[in-house]
Amino acid sequence: MQVTNFSRFISLRPLRLSFSVAATAMDRDASCSLVLCGKSSVETDTAKRLKNNDVLKLTDNTQVSLFIDSEMKSLVKDDDSFNLSLFMNSISTDRFGRFLIWSPRLSSTHDVVSHNFSELPVGSVCVTDIQLKGRGRTKNVWESPKGCLMYSFTVEMEDGRIVPLIQYVVSLAVTEAVKDVCHKKGLPYIDVKIKWPNDLYLNGLKVGGILCTSTYRSRKFHVCVGVGLNVDNKQPTTCLNAVLEDMSPASNLLKREEILGAFFHKFEKFFDLFMDQGFNSLEELYYKKWLHSEQRVIVEEKIEDRVVQNIVTIQGLTSSGYLLAIGDDNQMYELHPDGNSFDFFKGLVRRKI
Repeated sequence: MQVTNFSRFISLRPLRLSFSVAATAMDRDASCSLVLCGKSSVETDTAKRLKNNDVLKLTDNTQVSLFIDSEMKSLVKDDDSFNLSLFMNSISTDRFGRFLIWSPRLSSTHDVVSHNFSELPVGSVCVTDIQLKGRGRTKNVWESPKGCLMYSFTVEMEDGRIVPLIQYVVSLAVTEAVKDVCHKKGLPYIDVKIKWPNDLYLNGLKVGGILCTSTYRSRKFHVCVGVGLNVDNKQPTTCLNAVLEDMSPASNLLKREEILGAFFHKFEKFFDLFMDQGFNSLEELYYKKWLHSEQRVIVEEKIEDRVVQNIVTIQGLTSSGYLLAIGDDNQMYELHPDGNSFDFFKGLVRRKI
């Protein structure tokens, strides 16, 4: 079997997307419009209360203007803006995605939900058309233009031992959502894959990523999940619809609203399984979607003044969410990033288990 050195050909650099000078000007605008939308009268009442009390704030003291979705005519909307009605008509969940915040442009959807977590119903989602300061791990920041599905939502958990695994549940839900929408629309199936721990790939190119952060308050973990998925922007690599068009030219392509609705349907189902039965209930499907089964990787270890390379084969995930691997000596190892490298697969450290 061929041995692959992941540190040479796989990069976890964030998807850096260019955008117009006009968007740069927006970044200097110290104001922001947020539109609040609910699935039912319960969520609509929440939207009205939040607007009347003017409680939603941003971390950088940006002036926030709040609108109910019925007031959206007062906002300038493009034809390709996120369609709130289409999204709300597409979801049938009990908790997740039923309360939505939309903005034509934001510095970061993640900042909106994390800074206002206690004010929002659990499962609330924030969506934007243009994101000026998207966040990644290790504080990476980049810009994302129209055509990308960019959203963040809230989750509440009690067991801190399983919080790190939520990113795998989210990754799986995204891949299954794309599959589900393709099936419903009679489109060719595009196989979005998971690159551990939190990236999404299509045909060898990155098309998305996931960021999860958490804080502990009142004996619960407040988890904020951020997702970016390139649906309809071909730069700088590729997007879902570009791959679909190459497979079967058609006008009935994927819409961001449909994918987001399908995502929450899948995520709510997977999340309940995860909480009731653990990640074991999802592992088989997850391994079908990730890129690493039976991958042989090189682990570098420093022994005194020498760097020793050892070859191990990835078997899956450990209970704590790290890579489970087996050495040529049949010893099982848990692989950890060394914390010094941008690429998770460069500088892996192994621990016997």
